Amino acid sequence: MSTTYRQIPSLTYQRDVSPQPITALSFDPVSDILWSGTNSGHVCANYTPQGLRGVHYPVGGRFAVKKILATDGNILACGVTSDGIGAWSKGGVNSWYFKPGNHIATFSNKPSNSSAVVVATAAPELLLLNTQNGAVVRRTPAPALLTHLHYTASQTYFVSGDADGWIRLHDPRDLTSRSFASSSVKAHISGIQGIETSSTLLYTIGLGVRQGRPYPDPLVKIYDLRNLKALPPIPFSAGPAFITRFPNRATTLAITSSQGLIQIVDTTNPTTNEFYQLDAPSYISSVAISPTAGYMAFGDSDGAIHLLSAAEEDAMLPFNGFDGKPIEWPDTPDPLPEIEWTDTTPLNSIGVPYYNTLLLSSWTKDFIPRSLYFPPPAKIPQQVLNSIKVNDSIAYATLPKELRGRRNVVPSAPKKAGGRFRSGRFRQNDSEPVTPTYEYAPDTIPKCYRKVEIEYSKFGVEDFDFGFYNRTSFSGLETHILNSYTNPIVQVMHYTLPIRRLAKSHITTDCPHEHCLLCELGFVARMLEDARGTNCQASNFCKTVGVLAQMHNAIELIDYGRESADLTYAHMIQMFHRFLVDRLSTEGNSFPHNPMLLPDAGPADPHSPAPAPITQLLGIDAKNIIVCASCQAVREKENMTHLIDMIYPSANDPAQETDFASILRSSLLRRTTHKATCQTCKQFATFETRRSIRTRDLPPVLAVNAAVHNEETHKFWLDQRRQTFLKPRVELRGQFEGMDDPETVVYELRAMVVQVVAKDANSHLVALVKVPEAEQAQDPEPWYIFNDFLVQGISEEEVLSIPSSWKVPTILYLERVDLRQRLDFSNLPDKMDPTILCRDTNIAPNRDPRMIKHEPLRYDELPTPGTLIAIDAEFVSMQQEETEYRSDGTKKVIRPARLSLARVSVLRGDGPKEGVPFIDDHIHTSEIIVDYLTEFSGIKFGDLDPNMSRYTLTPLKVVYKKLRLLVDSGCIFIGHGLSKDFRIINIFVPPEQVIDTVDLYYLENRQRRLSLRFLTWFVLKENIQTDTHDSIEDALSALKLYKVHLQLEAEGTFDKKLDELYREGRQYNFKPPAPPGAAQTSSPAPPSGTASPIPGQIAMGRGAFLQQQPFAPGQYPLNAIATPPFFPHMQGPNRHGFMHQNWRHR
Repeated sequence: MSTTYRQIPSLTYQRDVSPQPITALSFDPVSDILWSGTNSGHVCANYTPQGLRGVHYPVGGRFAVKKILATDGNILACGVTSDGIGAWSKGGVNSWYFKPGNHIATFSNKPSNSSAVVVATAAPELLLLNTQNGAVVRRTPAPALLTHLHYTASQTYFVSGDADGWIRLHDPRDLTSRSFASSSVKAHISGIQGIETSSTLLYTIGLGVRQGRPYPDPLVKIYDLRNLKALPPIPFSAGPAFITRFPNRATTLAITSSQGLIQIVDTTNPTTNEFYQLDAPSYISSVAISPTAGYMAFGDSDGAIHLLSAAEEDAMLPFNGFDGKPIEWPDTPDPLPEIEWTDTTPLNSIGVPYYNTLLLSSWTKDFIPRSLYFPPPAKIPQQVLNSIKVNDSIAYATLPKELRGRRNVVPSAPKKAGGRFRSGRFRQNDSEPVTPTYEYAPDTIPKCYRKVEIEYSKFGVEDFDFGFYNRTSFSGLETHILNSYTNPIVQVMHYTLPIRRLAKSHITTDCPHEHCLLCELGFVARMLEDARGTNCQASNFCKTVGVLAQMHNAIELIDYGRESADLTYAHMIQMFHRFLVDRLSTEGNSFPHNPMLLPDAGPADPHSPAPAPITQLLGIDAKNIIVCASCQAVREKENMTHLIDMIYPSANDPAQETDFASILRSSLLRRTTHKATCQTCKQFATFETRRSIRTRDLPPVLAVNAAVHNEETHKFWLDQRRQTFLKPRVELRGQFEGMDDPETVVYELRAMVVQVVAKDANSHLVALVKVPEAEQAQDPEPWYIFNDFLVQGISEEEVLSIPSSWKVPTILYLERVDLRQRLDFSNLPDKMDPTILCRDTNIAPNRDPRMIKHEPLRYDELPTPGTLIAIDAEFVSMQQEETEYRSDGTKKVIRPARLSLARVSVLRGDGPKEGVPFIDDHIHTSEIIVDYLTEFSGIKFGDLDPNMSRYTLTPLKVVYKKLRLLVDSGCIFIGHGLSKDFRIINIFVPPEQVIDTVDLYYLENRQRRLSLRFLTWFVLKENIQTDTHDSIEDALSALKLYKVHLQLEAEGTFDKKLDELYREGRQYNFKPPAPPGAAQTSSPAPPSGTASPIPGQIAMGRGAFLQQQPFAPGQYPLNAIATPPFFPHMQGPNRHGFMHQNWRHR
């Protein structure tokens, strides 16, 4: 065997039409197999150096295989987006698959003295996982998001590398960082690319920063593992992309660049080097070295595996270097039986293959021709034919009694699929049929109950025509948000007036919780009130649901967006209902200062303050009476609950009443039995438990979980002989001291949530609500269905009816009639403290004073109705867009990217400090940010982290309160493209309080809206957004554009100037040209004929000029004049402290 490697033929799979990049490689330690992972998420076995293709299986997720580890007994692997890590046998059979609840970031190599590997998740946390059964041995939080894990050769500890470039040493016994001082070191500036270790040395490669962008660090850094002291590095000018240690040579490394340059170096003698250049047509994407170093494998982005062999020219050397375990070849199928075909051979002797998909001969409705004559009309019932009469070739008959109440509905061809967009409103048949489909088919789901989904055009979700689905004055909620299954319960809470009053009152208080569902419910209630039929989003509420569910280990409440036919939202929404009410009770409790909502409920006890407001509305304050069946000993126990879970009578007990009122009362009193040891008679006896509550103590609002979880309980709700199980009003009486209370109270049904179960689609939830505003308007039918963003009026009869199994009740809200007018909310706070605008709400301890760009309002500057303010916001991406690419080349957006507010800036719009920001807050978020969108937002890593941020950092809820206060104060918001900003912020601003420059500078007949960057360059002669976006800069530019608009409107020349703007802008394709050079100190002017601007003047179009007043020193640009001119011309450097021009590209 020679010590010099030579390249041998590459391994390619010729049958691949579009080869997948090789993203992971691993040599089998005991068999002649090279395992490879592809970009499509599959692991493939390559047998022998000839590259015979073996088993092929997915690892989970739809993207690349992140890492493969071949052990003696199995193969460990995980994908980039897989939700777990698994182990497979050498034959491709899955042994176990572990899902930690978060994406797998990476996992370590397997030490020889242990059967466990360390796994890092995106939580971030570290898990010690048993490779034999996938069980978690130990779990501990990780200090950061770890990208690399590696056991040292001595196996006394393992090394981790994170996304920030830090190297840490961990104790493998408890996964914690090593206790002494030299346990971590920042090896690289922008992240770790690879880690290798020997007995005493640590080798790392990573990324540095050049001109603000990451680039490969040209050094392989070496550290002493005993104290993490840096040793002389190894230079590699081509940029190391992979580093791999030779298994049989502890101090020898193979350093590989992405272009295929390989350097083999002995770190104890760096002067001894071997260099190789792979003959590879594309980039190298993975590297592996065989156990005996006989082979080196390199995967590339074209799907080929390049091999370097140390064997002789004609020698055949196995991958693992010896004859190990035999390869597990796939089982060969049994040969087909020989059949002698004759005229009498029976066809059943041939056999039928097994098909797991529909055959082409299985015709579906897609193959049905779309003609007016198909499907054929239904047959005339025999009862009609028996009584038919003919007169002048016209047949007629009386309608039989059993067919009355139904209409003759003839089905026609189905509508074409596709979304309804505001950009294409040319429709012919937008009207919906008045007759619901259940009139003639009880098992058919009416159209208003069917699942509605948002379609996305090239203009995004803003182009979707929500107005087509809602022509009422009551707003729906959108569905493209995770945890939006909670939309129905949000609508129910909103239209339950007492709960709405509590939620709206709570947002005016100084709530100490960063994540508060009662606050978010109050914000949504205000938004739904202001919107008046415009679609809204409960994105902040849904995000808070996910955060609190994880904090309280209630992960069953989290909707991960992976719907399936097995997912039952009925059970999920009822669990969330209980969780929500408990949270509202805790968050709204200001004990001992809770106001009394029912002052005349009883004598005030100064030693017993009022409970939480939600408890006063929903709380069932009863006593549990526990009776021993053996000695009749009675014991009482206080019991407070907010919900009633319905309990249905057994089918074996016909004596029990089965009407709704009786079942509700028995569920309220809740008689149960259990066995235990009696403390009185010391016998193991049966105990009977029942609730005891007086009728007058029943709560003002009754919240009920229907608990319909099977067909037996659902049968109680089905309509029987045109009678509904559910009634609009129900009488209830309590029970006291074992006797029925003679007093009764009446509860009225106010709202309910039902699950709609479709046979061929996923289930979903809708809310049926008796809207108080409709009752006040004397609407004869105040009931409405809220099917996410579809809102439509329905009759009370339809609400109460449960015609078939597709409609499953889940939650009911009933209101006590006699207490409706007695509730007193006068003691609740109803005004938000406006001085929050005068306070500095920073939570970042390391804020740089030089980065403070705002001055909070003084008390005499607090806004009043009509106050002008300029606003702009920046966002970061919390979830990437999910797109489906079709075979015809088109694509469909399944779920848009989820953006979150990262920075908001609000400027004074008038007054002596016009243009000065009074809000410039970066938003703290605890979620993982997948993309900072730095080019468009200016936000960088660490800007939103309290421990790292140099800016004013504020919790989202505090910022939202500031904006809510500005909206309630009647401020006029000025900005550019504000509709999208307000949508992501999740706030509704009435249109009369919005001045959007994207609409001011717009000609409808041109059908093109102009960017802020172009308008600022053309109109104001200023360059903005040259490197990144700055919200202060953008808001100030929008304010200036508005002032210019006011001046030209006053002069009566705005329309003429706007035509010139579009005409001249076409020459530049409505984009500002690149600055010509650094020597030029002013922005290039728009074309102006033979004339050119002179100092103190402003150019408009070709040769038109307006006089500009010079600015006084120290003033802001908008302070000098009441109505600024078009194209303010500024000499010299920018005098505004918040508009930093970028001169690098001039």
